Amino acid sequence: MKHIIGGNQAPVPLEVKWLSVDEESAGQRLDNFLMRHLKGVPKTHVYRIIRSGEVRINKGRAAADSRIEVGDVVRLPPVRVSDKVAEKAAHPAPSREFPVLMEDEALLAIDKPAGVAVHGGSGVSFGVIEQLRQARPLAKLLELVHRLDRDTSGILLIAKKRSALKNLQDQFRERETGKTYLALVKGDWPAKLKVIDQPLHKYLLPDGERRVRVTTPEDPDGMRSITLVKVAERLMGATLLEVTIKTGRTHQIRVHLASQGHPIAGDDKYGDFEWNKILQKQGHKRMFLHAWRLQFNHPLSAERVPLEAALPAELQRMRDHARSPTPTV
Repeated sequence: MKHIIGGNQAPVPLEVKWLSVDEESAGQRLDNFLMRHLKGVPKTHVYRIIRSGEVRINKGRAAADSRIEVGDVVRLPPVRVSDKVAEKAAHPAPSREFPVLMEDEALLAIDKPAGVAVHGGSGVSFGVIEQLRQARPLAKLLELVHRLDRDTSGILLIAKKRSALKNLQDQFRERETGKTYLALVKGDWPAKLKVIDQPLHKYLLPDGERRVRVTTPEDPDGMRSITLVKVAERLMGATLLEVTIKTGRTHQIRVHLASQGHPIAGDDKYGDFEWNKILQKQGHKRMFLHAWRLQFNHPLSAERVPLEAALPAELQRMRDHARSPTPTV
């Protein structure tokens, strides 16, 4: 049986594929394994070919939650993808490396520049992970451990082993990592305000764009969110903050700081738009939020690893400008 996803394709010869399971894939659920190998095929279709028995493990039928092991041979039936997916495959992400802060057999830590998404989707054709995979075609595995907003620069971890991915993601989930950002905010931050413990609620704008707002503890859709704030430097009309997050909610730092009346410089979603216009006229084009320091336990040795990414030049210029005797921010 030939499965066609989408329409108007030119005829392309399709064939059964047989995939051998290696150590990196061992222990995965069958459905997750298939989704990695059938990029662009809808999940509903993946489950359909499993239920129909066309996907086999060692020639036997299997369920979506079956665990694959080293040496297993998985049969993939012929699957034709849509024109859109085929076009994407024909025009892959450009190859790109990023500044490396640390690398070994288990993981890669890079200094992500602002303006680059961590992955494709939501109107973005490709991001850091797709570009890295193109730059490193021999890498068996490259997977994002966590995420940064497109406009945030700084430390980003990528796993090179599935065991390392699970270990590091568990650390992030259990709050065993230490994540500290540098943020330049408007105004004079109150010295006594060191902890922001306010739940956050995600919602969509009419155009479908995602937003987050502070809510009350009674909100059933509110997620508890904790941000620790330390004043690093008081500047002319602004404050440089060291911000440590105990929870990793979407837009957490941006919303928490703005909710206190001190929005981040250059934030085009939650910021002070008039102030942002002034900053742009002065040549400051981006949001001042930088993933500065990160601590985690190495997934192989369990040793504590401290990483630091220096402020990018454009943020250093903004900081220096804010130090000038003329109030510019």
